[in-house]
Amino acid sequence: MQGNSKQLSSPTRVFVMAENRLLRETLVRLFRKRSEISIVGDTCCSEFAIDAIASAETDLLLIDCFERKHRPDDWLADLQESIPEIKVVLFGMDEDAEVFLRAVRRGIAGYVLKNASATDLLDAVRTVAQGEAACPPKFCKVLFKALAEGTTEETDERGISQFDLTQRQRQLMSLVAMGLSNKEIAANLNLSEFTVKNHIYRVMKQVDAQNRHEAVSLIRNGD
Repeated sequence: MQGNSKQLSSPTRVFVMAENRLLRETLVRLFRKRSEISIVGDTCCSEFAIDAIASAETDLLLIDCFERKHRPDDWLADLQESIPEIKVVLFGMDEDAEVFLRAVRRGIAGYVLKNASATDLLDAVRTVAQGEAACPPKFCKVLFKALAEGTTEETDERGISQFDLTQRQRQLMSLVAMGLSNKEIAANLNLSEFTVKNHIYRVMKQVDAQNRHEAVSLIRNGD
C-alpha cells in the first residue's frame, strides 16, 4: 500500500467502531494527531450505532467487526441506506480471500489486515477519503480473478417487481401496510426509528409516492 501525501481540502470526519475499548482509544489518539482527519465519534460494535454515526455527519467509518456480531447484509445495508455517501474501511482483518470478496460486494472501500502498521492504516483512510479504494496488494489478483469469473455479482434476494425493492425494504413496507408506526416497526425489525424513517423515505422516492400509504398501494399494484 502506497503512502499518499496529498492533503484533503477539509478534514475527513472519521468515526471509529471497534469491540476493544483500548484499541478504540489508541486509534482516536493516533488520528487526532493528523490535521487532515477529524474524529467525530467512537463506539463498540452495535447496529444501534447508526444514529450516532449519522448525527456525527460521518464521512468515513473505520470498523473491525465485519461479520462478527452483525449480519453484514442487514446492518451495512441499513447504514448505507441511511448514509449513502459514507465510506467504510475494515481493519484488523484476516487474510481470507472469501471474506475480502464479501466485503467488496458489501460496498467496502478499504480492507486492512491484522498485521498492518499504523502507517498502513492511515494511508488506507487517506486513500479512501479521496474517493479511491485501498486493499492489500496480495488481494488484487483475487479481485481480478473474481471479476473475470463473474463471481463478484451477488444475488441479494430482491423481490422481482417494477420497483425492484430490496428484501429489507419489502419487509419494512409489509409492516407499514399493517398500520404499524415507525416505533413499532423499529421494535419488530430491531432497528432504530431513524433508520426506519430513512428506509420509508427512500422507498417513497423510489416508487414516486407522496406518502407511506400511497407507497404501499403502488408496491402492491406493481407486483
